[in-house]
Amino acid sequence: MKRVKRRYLALQLDSENVPSQKEFLDAVWGAIAKLYGEFGASLTSLALIDYNIEDKRAVLRANLATMDQVRTALASITTIAGKAVALHVLACSGTIKALRTHLKN
Repeated sequence: MKRVKRRYLALQLDSENVPSQKEFLDAVWGAIAKLYGEFGASLTSLALIDYNIEDKRAVLRANLATMDQVRTALASITTIAGKAVALHVLACSGTIKALRTHLKN
């Protein structure tokens, strides 16, 4: 059996009003489902690892094979819960430890 390769994305939220964790995750899943359908969304194996409201940062985990689709869906998000927002990918890494190290530099 082949091991599933995953990648971790660090995101910066650019918004005056920071959405709640549930609103953020609903917006991400909604964008992926809108672009690729439910089957395409299920292939991403997307998971929210960390969400920090004070720093306006989030860490997502997704399959390596669908990383382009996830990044495209993230770029298409312009509003969350009726509030204007922009998502910026700060870093992408194969492990959380390397991702956190990269963000500290």
